[in-house]
Amino acid sequence: MSEEIICKIVNVTKTFPGVVALNNVSFDIKKGEIHAIIGENGAGKSTLMNILSGVYHPDEGYIEFEGNIVKFRDPRHAQHTGIAMIHQELSLSRYMSVAENIYQGRMLTKSFGFIDRKKMVSECRKYLTSLGVDNIDPRVLVKYLSVSQMQLVEIAKAVSFNAKLLIMDEPTSSLTTGEISLLLNIMKSLRKDGVSILFITHKLEEVLEIADRITVLRDGNYIETLQKEDATLDKMVSLMVGRYFEKKAHREFIQDYSGREVVLEVQNINASNKVKNVSFQLYKGEVLGLTGLVGSGRTELLQSIFGMDKITSGKVLINGKEVKINQPADAIKLGLGMIAENRKEQGMLLKLSVQDNLTIVHLKELSSALQFINKKKSKEISNKYVNLLSIKTPSLKQISKNLSGGNQQKTIIARWLMHEPKILFMDEPTHGIDVG
Repeated sequence: MSEEIICKIVNVTKTFPGVVALNNVSFDIKKGEIHAIIGENGAGKSTLMNILSGVYHPDEGYIEFEGNIVKFRDPRHAQHTGIAMIHQELSLSRYMSVAENIYQGRMLTKSFGFIDRKKMVSECRKYLTSLGVDNIDPRVLVKYLSVSQMQLVEIAKAVSFNAKLLIMDEPTSSLTTGEISLLLNIMKSLRKDGVSILFITHKLEEVLEIADRITVLRDGNYIETLQKEDATLDKMVSLMVGRYFEKKAHREFIQDYSGREVVLEVQNINASNKVKNVSFQLYKGEVLGLTGLVGSGRTELLQSIFGMDKITSGKVLINGKEVKINQPADAIKLGLGMIAENRKEQGMLLKLSVQDNLTIVHLKELSSALQFINKKKSKEISNKYVNLLSIKTPSLKQISKNLSGGNQQKTIIARWLMHEPKILFMDEPTHGIDVG
């Protein structure tokens, strides 16, 4: 790692309606280092990365890159300057090929302006090979790739811009252990080539494994930058939450299943092309773990039971009685709840308020006989769950898209806890949620 400074964040402040997302934040990034940014949900991590990548502009302060003060017009300007970002919610176009995604907005052309697909495929393969990736065909549509492969395509796209600073926002959140190991090795290889990496993650074990320095943000404020040798898990968490943190979580596991009621039984169900002849039982009061590699059908299994995908054969029984669930509304009536993996497309209503998102499944219970919503009751129960899950929002009327990713996730969890389902499906429920 060089001692040369490639980027300085100087007194940066950014506000949104009712929220000071960043307050006078300053620190620097060295050339060829992996610099981790950690903090609780709502600490300002993603906002800072969006400023560095040209999505937002700072209200106060400035960014200095390679010795020059820069004011990015948009993300494309930042990319051409040498800063690329891989967002927490991947931004690839699913119905375009890998090569087309890498060259999106700057397609290689032959004479007379015709797209040179052969050269694009060749160059794309070169970028993938430079990352040690040989299992992705540049010609295949992105929709057929796994999440980890999409992540690698995003990195190859950044490499194609000759990025000197690569920003990675929660890159390992949906990856398996083996895929995480591959990604961390690629990050180490990029560091060796002199690329600086800003690494945002809630997985502090990964921070200890790979980061050269660690900057802590809390409530939009810069707290401290730790050298790798000075960082411990307890110290990082304590700086994040602003108090001494001690692990106290304790779980009592079921030891005796005799006489325990089966609340959900799945018999030989088939759905889509990934769920094949699956059977299991879920007991009352039990936490049943469902695991497997990315692409193994875990998500599709839950979605088919919940009525989001069609079951082609097999049976679903609730409390011993066979049920037909054709749509999510049927599942909700039967006492099921679903925290979906993809909150952006299947969870949050981003243009609605926090209160609307919290109560949307619970409207019947909040309405009078004439179907008018009891606004007082709605506000009271919304406040209860905002406090219960420590959702950081200036008010219940805040538009949900202005919340951090972690606070959006907690809003979805609160929505289903409010509705008190008898059976709750949780697909990657801790996605983006901090250790506190």
